[in-house]
Amino acid sequence: MTKFTKSFTQQEPIPEAGIERAVEVMHSGRLHRYNALGDELTETALLEQEFAAYNDSRFCLACASGGYALHIAMRSIGVNSGDKVLCNAFTLAPVPGAIHNAGAIPVLVETTDDFTIDLVDLEAKAAADDVHYLMLSHMRGHLVDMDSLMEICDRHGVSVIEDCAHTMGATWKGRRSGTFGKVGCFSTQTYKHINSGEGGLLITDDEEVMARAIMHSGSYMLYDRHTVGPAPEVFAKIRFETPNYSGRMDNLRAAILRPQLSDLDRQCDRWNELYCALENGLRAIEGVRVPLRPEAEYFVGSSLQFSLPELNAEAFARFIRRCEEQGVQIKWFGDADPKGYTSRFDSWHYLGDAPALPATEKVLATMCDIRLPLTFNVEDCQVIAAVIAEVLHEIQS
Repeated sequence: MTKFTKSFTQQEPIPEAGIERAVEVMHSGRLHRYNALGDELTETALLEQEFAAYNDSRFCLACASGGYALHIAMRSIGVNSGDKVLCNAFTLAPVPGAIHNAGAIPVLVETTDDFTIDLVDLEAKAAADDVHYLMLSHMRGHLVDMDSLMEICDRHGVSVIEDCAHTMGATWKGRRSGTFGKVGCFSTQTYKHINSGEGGLLITDDEEVMARAIMHSGSYMLYDRHTVGPAPEVFAKIRFETPNYSGRMDNLRAAILRPQLSDLDRQCDRWNELYCALENGLRAIEGVRVPLRPEAEYFVGSSLQFSLPELNAEAFARFIRRCEEQGVQIKWFGDADPKGYTSRFDSWHYLGDAPALPATEKVLATMCDIRLPLTFNVEDCQVIAAVIAEVLHEIQS
């Protein structure tokens, strides 16, 4: 039987330019983002300028993590304790965790067979009088029809925060993810599209939202150091009423990220080449369903999801185990016992009783998730497809 031998968690090295600049920052000892000499622009301020320009956004804030960015995004648009926040039922735990951290109540929305938020269920739940916010997770890089989603939310007066942890560089009809809602939040954790170990970026065109986010992030009264932040008079309105939650990014991580950002579009094309190679292999296997990607979506294929709708839970567990034995690591979001980074909505017990979400349960029950690091090549993806084909044939025989 075919065997795969590469690691699914091995990332490419940090670019030499990032390493060199990080060493310079360490030699200076000035790692804190506000520790600058005179009018010097720190690495963090430069990263914010460059990421705002990349997304054609007015404002950008660098944070300690993507989850922290989600938290202060909610605080900055007015989410208060006890408020209801709509959220994908298919997402990763930090998303409902951020809602819980804000003292708000997640209202989970169903999932389609193509792994996006269900717009019919969203329409029904957005119509409630006490619902005013949506935390939209572009989970695993799948963009829903953003025109239809924004029309629903605008009609019902629902403010949107986009969780773009998996869609940095992606677009819908040429418009970048993170620029449709009031705020877009990104992650720079190791397995995301640019890597600083941990980190986050927040973008918005709303000056008061950004002023609050900067104060929340821990600027003290140094908000004028933010070169892609609002004018001082905007801070004058809110600076004494906005709590400091201290979650800044430091200059070391920013130095590591800047060269990666300048190369992001090329890296996205490389990921999509891997995705297409594996997708083509999977589509040739009987019993495998790969989601449809709309023409309006330019996605970033750093991972691939597919379904095995004919397998029951016992056969599915055997499939996952046998693939692992052959070197192919597949995550199963339908597993009743969460493993690694995956978990199902009904395992988040801190949210209270799990809601009835039959469509999402059905989707997750047979959904597979594979990471595609850039240390792989097209031939590796063909080997992975061969392993999956052989194991599936074995399971079904």
